[in-house]
Amino acid sequence: MIILITGASCTGKTLLAQKLLEKYKIPYLSIDHLKMGIYRSDKNCGFTPESPDDLITEKLWPILREIIKTNIENNQNLIIEGCYLPVSIEDMEDEYRSKIIMLSLAFSENYIRKNLSSLIFEKRSIIENRESGFIEDMEEYISENLRRKADCNRNNIKLFEFIEDYEAEMSAVYEWLEELVY
Repeated sequence: MIILITGASCTGKTLLAQKLLEKYKIPYLSIDHLKMGIYRSDKNCGFTPESPDDLITEKLWPILREIIKTNIENNQNLIIEGCYLPVSIEDMEDEYRSKIIMLSLAFSENYIRKNLSSLIFEKRSIIENRESGFIEDMEEYISENLRRKADCNRNNIKLFEFIEDYEAEMSAVYEWLEELVY
């Protein structure tokens, strides 16, 4: 089984993957690590760490897609988390898609307006150092979350939106996965 966790930046994708690793012993791959490994090994790879998400996704998805297929063919479990996943995995054959759980995390506009500088900004480095690369413009961050929610609706991807109480609402993510995983 493959679990794909996508969503807006700083919504808890890496934290969720780490918690799933600890509970189910399923390893995870951070797409940020793949991005930086490729970029650091070849500065002419077609993107920089500051490139738009869509460009990085376009460059990394073919690699990730084949990693996913290889894991499925070898009957191995893997969690892949990051912003650079496509809005749809329809380019994969049914035999692979049937073994993939995909979900997305996003904040509501109201949650962002109330918590951007306090809860969201303060907790961005719980698992990884996120001193840079964080969207500090509130309207831009709201747009990113709204775009991701619209993408989920268009492509039938399970969306978990944090509206008021992050911890309680994140519990719903764990409960949903628990039903699917075991």
